[in-house]
Formats: sequence, structure tokens, C-alpha cells
Amino acid sequence: MPTVLSPQARLIRPARAAVAAALLCLGLATAGPEAQAQAPVRPVVEAAPQAVPGFWDPRRRPERPDLSRLTVIRFLTETDYPPFNFTGPDGNPAGFNVDLARALCDEIKVTCTVQMRRFETLLDAVSSNRGDAIIASIAVTPQMRARLDFSDPYYRAPARFVSRRDAVMPEIRPELLEGKKIGAVAGTAHEAYLKAMFTDAEIKPYPNDDALRQALRRAEVDLIFGDGIALAFWVNGTDSADCCAFSGGPFVESRYFGEGVGIGVRKGNDLLRQALNWALFRVWEKGRYTDLWLRYFSISPF
Repeated sequence: MPTVLSPQARLIRPARAAVAAALLCLGLATAGPEAQAQAPVRPVVEAAPQAVPGFWDPRRRPERPDLSRLTVIRFLTETDYPPFNFTGPDGNPAGFNVDLARALCDEIKVTCTVQMRRFETLLDAVSSNRGDAIIASIAVTPQMRARLDFSDPYYRAPARFVSRRDAVMPEIRPELLEGKKIGAVAGTAHEAYLKAMFTDAEIKPYPNDDALRQALRRAEVDLIFGDGIALAFWVNGTDSADCCAFSGGPFVESRYFGEGVGIGVRKGNDLLRQALNWALFRVWEKGRYTDLWLRYFSISPF
């Protein structure tokens, strides 16, 4: 179910079809052994070790707040947004966001709960004190800052170019794409970035992710530009039929693609926000964040 992101998009949302296909390869899907046994076997390719992106500066260690004042943290997350949050085989919340929340609770040494709710209800639930913190892949934007305070970012969704495998470009610069046809989903920050920065290319808008990707496979465009996480799962999943690959590196211009994804808390709840910042740094410093990242994102969006 593709989602069109506006320049003011609140949520980073990879296309679920591409994610589901990739999860089967990663062993994170919940299908039974009989179903998985019928899946075609793809050859194993020796891949280079993935470099885990870093979002913390070791020279800027957050101060440890008075954690004794925290007795419980009620985390809220979305119901169905794999691999970030989904219902596990045992019926309990699972996913990258959920496991990260649990790691933060271990670090703070406080009792925590994780409740799954529909995304559109999350902000009201925190505002009405039915939860304390939202960990649901919410992009930090000025619009969201008007409703919530945020922890430091714990990941970012870079923008990436994808081309067909027979035309991969090791480097992308505006002058290298002069005259090229580049596709993007209409009305998104990705389209706006292309129009502002790649002025000598021909920008072609498409109504959704599926149409955009089909255009690349049919050679209607030379490259497409979009959310790096969604594209990583698509490129390496079955839906792409091994047609395409990343060209160039990630683009993380905050004016277009946001400040990153943070944990949202009620406005003015500085104690919880500071505790989460301290715990996020500690989880990263101890290598637990890296372990989680590699578990859920062995296909790198960076």
C-alpha cells in the first residue's frame, strides 16, 4: 500500500510490499515453515559488511538526569508498520522501534509498557495522558514540534537514486544528470529537491511508488529518486525482479528530508526527554543500537 509523502510528511513509511518481500529473505516474517519452504531459493552472494550509520557524537555525552523520578514509561507505537513495529508471532508488539524502546527501558532501569495503536490516535493519546512517549517513526518537523517535544534523532531516512543495473552510476551530481529523465512521486519532498537542485534534468512525476518503480523497470526514466529505506527493501526484494540498484550515495538535506526520526513526548516533559536522550546515547555506546540496526536493516538504505 504505497503512501505519498508531502514535503511536510509526518511519517517515514516504506512501501509494505517491498518490506514484506525483504523480510522473508531476512527471516523476520511470520510465515510458517511450509510457506517459506515453497519460496524459490535465491543464490547467496557474499556482501560487504554494512556500515551502520551513526547519529551520536561521542564528544557530546548527555548528562545523566535524576532517573529516580521516573517510575514507569508507557510507550506507544503503531500497529502495522514492519519492520519498525508489527505484531509478533506471540501476539506481542515487535519490531525495531519496539526492541529499541525495551533497550532504553533496560538502560534507564524502569518498568515500561509498549502499547500498539492506530497511528492517527497516537498524538491524542499522549496529549490526554494515555501514554508517555511515542516511538513510531515520526519525522521531526516544525509541524510535529508544535505538538510534541522530541528526543534526539535515532535514525534518518536518506533519499536515494536508483537506476537499472546496467546503468549504475558510482557518483551523482547535478551536472552528471544533465538531460537525464528522473522520476519521483508527485508532491513529495523528493520531487521538490530534484526541481531545486537538478535543474538541467527532466523531472517526471508519478502518482505513487508502484507507478514510479514500474517506470524505471520499463525504461521510461533513467533514474528514480525517493525514500532510501523503502527503496532498499524494494531493490533487494522480489518485486524488483533484480532489475535495479542504488546509484550514488545518500542525500540527507534536512530542509527537504527532515531532521530525522525521534521519540515524541508531551510538551514540557523535559525529564523524560532527557532520560531518553541519555539512554539512547548509552545504548549506542554499548553497541546495542548497532546490533538492532543490523538485525532489522541488513539491507542498508545508506
